[in-house]
Formats: sequence, C-alpha cells, structure tokens
Amino acid sequence: MKPETQILVITSYPPRVCGIATYSTDLISALKNKFGKSFSVIVCALENEFEKFIYPGEVKYILDTSFSAGYKRLAAKINRNKSIKIVLIQHEFGFFEGKEEAFTQFLKVVSKPKVIVFHTVIPGPDEALKKLVCNMSEQVNSIIVMTKSSSKILSEDYQIAVGKIEVIAHGTHLVQHLDKEFLKEKYRLKDKKVLSTFGLLSSGKSIETTLDALPDIIKTNPEVIFLIIGKTHPMVIMREGERYRSMLEERVEKLGLSAHVRYINNFLALPDLLEFLQLTDIYLFTSNNPNQAVSGTFVYAMSCACPIVSTPIPHATEVLTNDTGVIFNFMDSPQLAKEVVRLFSDEPLRKSISLNTLQKIVATAWENSAISHAMLLEKIAGGEMTMYYNLPEINLTHIKKLTTDFGMIQFSKINQPDIESGYTLDDNSRALIAMCKHYELTSDESDLPLIELYLSFLRHCLTRDGSFLNYVNSGRHFTGQNENNLDDANGRAIWALGYVMSNSSILPSKLTANARSIFNKAFHHLNAINSTRAIAFVIKGLCFYQGAVPRAENLELISTLANRLASMYKHEATKNWEWFESYLTYANSVISESMLMAWSITGDDKYRDIAIKSFDFLLSKIFNQNGIEVISNKSRLNRGDKQSEFGEQPIDVAYTILALGKFYELIKEDEYLKKMIIAFDWFLGKNRLMQIVYNPCTGGCYDGLEENNVNLNQGAESTVSYLMARLAVDKYKKRELTS
Repeated sequence: MKPETQILVITSYPPRVCGIATYSTDLISALKNKFGKSFSVIVCALENEFEKFIYPGEVKYILDTSFSAGYKRLAAKINRNKSIKIVLIQHEFGFFEGKEEAFTQFLKVVSKPKVIVFHTVIPGPDEALKKLVCNMSEQVNSIIVMTKSSSKILSEDYQIAVGKIEVIAHGTHLVQHLDKEFLKEKYRLKDKKVLSTFGLLSSGKSIETTLDALPDIIKTNPEVIFLIIGKTHPMVIMREGERYRSMLEERVEKLGLSAHVRYINNFLALPDLLEFLQLTDIYLFTSNNPNQAVSGTFVYAMSCACPIVSTPIPHATEVLTNDTGVIFNFMDSPQLAKEVVRLFSDEPLRKSISLNTLQKIVATAWENSAISHAMLLEKIAGGEMTMYYNLPEINLTHIKKLTTDFGMIQFSKINQPDIESGYTLDDNSRALIAMCKHYELTSDESDLPLIELYLSFLRHCLTRDGSFLNYVNSGRHFTGQNENNLDDANGRAIWALGYVMSNSSILPSKLTANARSIFNKAFHHLNAINSTRAIAFVIKGLCFYQGAVPRAENLELISTLANRLASMYKHEATKNWEWFESYLTYANSVISESMLMAWSITGDDKYRDIAIKSFDFLLSKIFNQNGIEVISNKSRLNRGDKQSEFGEQPIDVAYTILALGKFYELIKEDEYLKKMIIAFDWFLGKNRLMQIVYNPCTGGCYDGLEENNVNLNQGAESTVSYLMARLAVDKYKKRELTS
C-alpha cells in the first residue's frame, strides 16, 4: 500500500442538491469504509455559473462547467498530481450542456487512467449524439453503466466494444428493517395504508398520474395516505419556481384528496428517508421518461423491501419480474389504480413481493458496489493500486438482539429473531466461547452477564446422566429432535466449558466454578464419543482446560482420543489424500486443529506431524486464486470427486480461521497468518459472488452463499461464527494487513 495513492472522483457533490451528488457521496463513503487503507478519495466538484457552493475538505478541485477554459486548467492540475492514480467521472449530459467539446477534449488531455459512469444512456441516438458518446468513450479506459439494458444500448446502438463496458448496479443502503407498525405510529400514520414516492420534484416525476388514480384506490381503501416526499429540484425552481408543486396542490383540491395526500417538502436526512420507506406499504414510481436508465429513488425503496408499482423504465423492467413488483404503462392512472387495489387486497402477495425484492436488491448494497468499483479500478490502474479490505468495527448488536433472558435464539428471518425456532446447545456453546473471547480482548464488564447466561443454558441442557440435549423450543422445553445425533453438540459443549476454564485467571470465580461443575458431570461420557468431529471438539475443550488447570485424567483422555483420530488418519491417508476420512464435509479444520492442540499438551510429535500434513492437505482443497471456498453444505467432497461450487457457510470459514490462528500461534509460519486474513476477507466480499456476507448495518452475518445469492437470514450460527473469526483476527494479527 502506498499512502499517497489517490482516486479522483469528478462529480456534482453536496451541498449541491442533486441525485448524482447523493450517489457519489454514498459511493465514496462505501469505498472509504471498505478500502480506506488502500487509497484516499478526493473530489472535483462540478458546478455552474448559477450554483456556487462551499464544499467539505475532500473536495480538492472545483470545475465550473460553464466555461471552457476551466477544463484545460483542471486537466493540467490532474496531470501534475502524481498521487492521483485513476480518475472516476460521473457523467450526466446536463452537466456539460453546451460544453461537450471542451469536456471531450478534457478527457483526451488527462493522462491518468480514466473510468466514466454514464448515468443516462439514450437509445436510438442521432448522429450527433452517437458521435459525442463514442468520442467520450474512446478517451477512457472503461465505461460503467448500471443496467444490462444500458450496456446493450451502448454496444448495439453506439457500437462500443462490449469488453470496455462494466455493469455495476446503482448502490443501495443496508437497512435494519424496523417494525412497520412502530414507524407508522411514530409518524402519525397508525392504521393507515401508506403509498409513497420521493425525490426532487419536477414534471418528469409525473406524480399527477398517482393523484388521478387515488379516487379509485380510495373507494376500496379509504384509509390510504399518499406521501409525496421531497423538495422541488433547485434547477426547476430557478427556471419556473414552484409551478409544478402548485399544479399538484390544485389537483389535490380539485379531486377532494386533501385528507389522503401528505407533502414532506424537505430533502430528508438518510435515516429519516429510510424510515419513511420502511413504513410504506406500496412504493410508486411514475416517471414519464422512457429513457431514464436508472433511478436512485427506485433502488432506495427496494432496499427497504417496498413492494413497487413502476412505469417501465429500463431499470424497472430488469429487476421487477412477476415475483418482485408490478409494471404499468406510462401515465396510465386507471392501470395504476387497478394494480394498487390488487396488492392491497392480497397481503400474502405483498409480503412475498417484499421478501423477493429484498433478495433481488441486496447484491447491490453500497458495500458490494464498492467492491465491484474497487476491483475494476485496481485492474484499470495497472499495478498502481492494491486493494486491502478494512476490518469492520466489532458490533454486538445482533448478538444481543438474538439473546433472550434464557439463551440465544437459533434462527432469524432476515435480521428479526425467530423465537419459534427455539434454542440449541450448539449455538449457546459457540456464543459462550465468542463472548469469552470478546472479554479477553476488551475486558468489557457488560460481557459477563452474557457469559453467565450462555453458561446457564449449558447447565439447562445437562441431563442427570451427564450428557447434553441440544434442542429446546420457544417454551423452553426439550423437543423430539433430541432422540439422536447429539455427539457433536456434546463435543461443542465440552469445547465451550474448557474455553471458560482456560480464562479462569480473568473470569469471576463463580463462572469458572459453574463451568467446572458442569464439565465434571459430563466427563465420564467423553470416552464413549465416536463421531470424528465430536472427538475433535472434546480434545479442544480438554486441551483448553488442561492448559489452565492441569489434571491427570484430562491428559490421559486427550491421548486416548488423539490416538483414536491418529488411527483414523493411518487407515485413510494416502499420498494424494492425507485425511482422517474418505471424504471432506463440515468442520474439517477442527480435526487437524485438535491434533495440533493435543501435541501442544502432550508433546507427542506424532500428533503434530498428522496435524500439519492433514491441515495442509485441507488448505490445498479450499484455497485457490480467488481466496477461500470451503466445502459445500450441499454435499460431501469424496475422495477423487470435484467440489460443489456453492453452499458455503460462515461456520466453516470461521472454523478454518480459528485453526489457522492456532497453527500460526504454535508452528510460527507466516503462511498460516496470510491465509487467515484471506479467509476473513471472505466475510467482507472476497468470495465467489463478490458480495458481503457480514452485514455491518445490523452486526449480523448472512447464513451463507447459495448458487447465485447470499442467504439473507442472519441466524445465531452464522452471526456467532463471524464474531469468533473477527476476534481471532484481532488476537493473531501481529502486523498490519497490508504489510
């Protein structure tokens, strides 16, 4: 990393009120949050002779687009600045109206690599427009558009090479998805059915289309309120004042809709805007411009899981399929009314569309947009830039949200805990380990009640004979699922209890005494465990315990169980398959890690040799040029088979990170540390889908990578696994990620 590396973004910029200014602010913020140690972002703000502003510190240049001479001066300044490695230009035709030649010449003169983002792509161009766009395109290294249809227009109507065009969808905000009824009450909309639209007002919004539809909607839905959110566009005010808004107000009066229309005549702060969209029952997008390629307002509504009824702009026709929204004809008020009434009459359909919309749009979160931009910019910069992911702040919000006064809830629907899914020993054991790790790192006293709670859950699951049950329903009763296959859960409980004991020097004595008591009651069952991974979990727990509080019986059992794993390895391992079983499945790294820990406690080099050979074999199967791709949860990887390409889960990535940390700690080879960082980047977006798996908005972790999408649910297993991985990186990282 070179600290002087800069990306220059040429764009309209706040305090200018403009959709592209908002877009650029969001993109720059996402780039800084994801890759801020790799480069700095500076801005050249676009303005004109009628609009002048005082800008924030990141604005290092200003271009008054009204005067040709300014383009030449700016190009010279950019060329002189050796820190600028790449220039990213946000293009809209209106920015450079009347100065197209000066802008094209500017692109030609700037000697840095250049990427241009076309926010508008007009189909069927005349010769003058085609020549202008082609001339601009010839001067840049790459072109970004936001829809596949825009890419198709550029290649077919403008004959621009497909290889020069990148499709990166308009970014969207991750949203916490607050309770709709709570928000309606907050904004005095209780018991109302809410329609909304937002954005800077102009005649192009065609809001009158909705007003003309409202009388028919209200006939069957008298509780409807239509929110018109947004102030009038500054350039519209300059040209014609508030004529358009006044026309809308007159129309509302004429149609007798005053009780059903509410104006919010402000440019809302983002949190307020997102709350209004989250309380919206149906979002209406009524543009009258068929050439409008994309809309930021449209994607904001999608990110808030709004069912959308939209006119057929290219963006809408791409993302609103039958299961994600409704398309209606431009300015067709009767059709709009019909579709709104249909959605209001079918609540299951609205909910289905809402969930499908969210699944469709989450890939375009600003964090994912930043990844796509960064990868393109890195490639275009030709070795002048290298991208390193920033470590997110540790965030326990979702961990605490999943936790009741009894324990940690098993599943979530998106980020809302699903109490009906009940509780498991598995999740509470992992949560106990994670919170002990957090307490080790932070000494945060607020961790102790959570540690005590999860430990109490383990005691609740302990039976009279010393074994553990795993499944507890929402009524806090054991379920029929506990009839078989409990070895792994028992093993995880022993791992957790041993980990508590390993922290006996820092934890309150009552906690460690409780852990010791539970451990001792379970101890006599441990020798009978036969599941490979359960044996590994037990060895880990015994080793943690033995490292802090030596006991002869622990040492003896560690050797017994490690010998059992060694026998499995000897039976199955060959030159090309150095493993304990004839297949790889879940939690593979735990087995090698347990053998290494057994060596660290017993000193038996046989365990060390097996640990290293098996672990290096495993790493050869799950690491490649793309990073880490753990074994799919859809199928085993049998000896000689090809690995499944999807079904990667956070828990397996986390277990691998924990094992890599332990190998780095005990073997002292830097390669394990490097792979640990590569593996952690999987959560941050360096994975097969190039999408985030950790959600920084909620502090939760998505439940895995499917074939074409992430699983949006943020359950206990995934969220706790991420936290354990994040804490491991803090513990073992001895140098900066970029060294």
